[in-house]
Amino acid sequence: MAYTVEFLKTAEEELAKLPKEAQRQIIKKVEVLRNDPRPPVAKQLKSAEKFLRLRVGDYRVIYLVEGKHLVVLVVSIGDRKDIYDRLEELSSRVKKWRHTKA
Repeated sequence: MAYTVEFLKTAEEELAKLPKEAQRQIIKKVEVLRNDPRPPVAKQLKSAEKFLRLRVGDYRVIYLVEGKHLVVLVVSIGDRKDIYDRLEELSSRVKKWRHTKA
């Protein structure tokens, strides 16, 4: 069963700011999530939203698997140095997204 990959608008904007090669690598890794949303290389983060993260070089892709909708939601993309400091803010973005899906 294939999942749909969706990006929050803010995640799309974050991706667009990265170098083109990094963008290509990230998109390639995210596309794999369609068939396996929880690959062995993904790490479960300790957060209220059950975020997962993918490593792509020095960048991190924070995402969420919404099983009931068969959606992989890319919440944020950023440098490994500061992305984890924003997990609480990312939770509020996800709540807004869920509200639009209800």
